[in-house]
Amino acid sequence: MEDKDWIILETLHHEQNITKAAEKLYISQPALTYRIQQLEKEFGVKIVNRGRRGIQFTPQGEHLVKYAKDMRLQLRQTKEFLRNMDNKVTGILRLGVASNIATYILPSILKQFLEQYPDVEVRVMTDWSSNLVHSVYSQHVHIGMLRGDYDWPDEKHLMMEENICIVSKHEIHLQDLPSLPRINYKTEPSLQNTIELWWKERYSLPPNIAMEVDKMETGKEMVLNGLGYAILPTIVLGGQEDLYTINLTSKHGEPWKRKSWMIYRKESLNLTLIKEFVDFMKSRDLETPKRR
Repeated sequence: MEDKDWIILETLHHEQNITKAAEKLYISQPALTYRIQQLEKEFGVKIVNRGRRGIQFTPQGEHLVKYAKDMRLQLRQTKEFLRNMDNKVTGILRLGVASNIATYILPSILKQFLEQYPDVEVRVMTDWSSNLVHSVYSQHVHIGMLRGDYDWPDEKHLMMEENICIVSKHEIHLQDLPSLPRINYKTEPSLQNTIELWWKERYSLPPNIAMEVDKMETGKEMVLNGLGYAILPTIVLGGQEDLYTINLTSKHGEPWKRKSWMIYRKESLNLTLIKEFVDFMKSRDLETPKRR
C-alpha cells in the first residue's frame, strides 16, 4: 500500500461513488476500480460493495480508510516537524475559515502576513463554523476562524466583536417590524438563534418573511433595492452609506454582539509557523470593514 492509495481511499470514502471519486482524483474510472481491486487482493479482504446507488465500505474497508487518514496526518506532521527543526517560518499554513471572515477580513490579513513571511504557503478551506470546530480538533486544519460562540476545550482568541443590526433602504421603526417585509437568508445556526431570541424577546407576532435567499450578500442587495429589511451583522455592510440601520439591543439596552474567534490546539504552537501566525493575529486590532 502506497501513500497515493491513502488519498484514493479517503476520496472514495468521501464521495461514495466511483465516477465522482475518479473525477476528483483526475484518473479514469477503470484505473480507480483496478487499484481498489489490487488493494483488496493485497489485503485479502473486500473493501467496498458496489450497488446501483454507489458503493458501500465494508467494516474492513472502513478500517483501512481510518488507517489511511491516520497515515496521511502522521506524514504531514512529520514534514512539519522536520521543517520546524531549523526554526524558520516556512511550510504550509492550513486555515479553516467561516465564509464572512474569508470574504471581508482574511484577505488583508494574509497579504500582511505573507509580506512578512514570503516562504509560507497558505491553504484555506471555508465551511460552517460548527464544522470547522471538528476540522481543528481532528487536525485537518491548524487554525479555525469561527463566527459565534462554540464549545472548544483548547486555546482560543477573540478576534473581534460587531453589532447585529436591522438594515433597510429607508427609515423604519421597531414597532412596525412585524408588518414589514423581511428578507431572510441562509446562515449559521448560531446567528439564526441569536436573531430569533432577540425577536421573541420583543414581539408576540412572527416576522413577515417576504423572501428566503441563499446568503447574506443576496439579502443585502435586496435591501439596497428597497424590497424589505434584513437583520445582518455589520461585517456585511462595509462600504454602504445609503442604508438605514438600527443596532439590535436587549430590553435593557445592551447590544447584541456577534463574536469571531480564532481556535487552535495548544500543541500546534510547537510549530514555529503556527506560533508566528497566532502571535500575528493576536497583535492585530481587527475591525469590521469601514464604510467609505
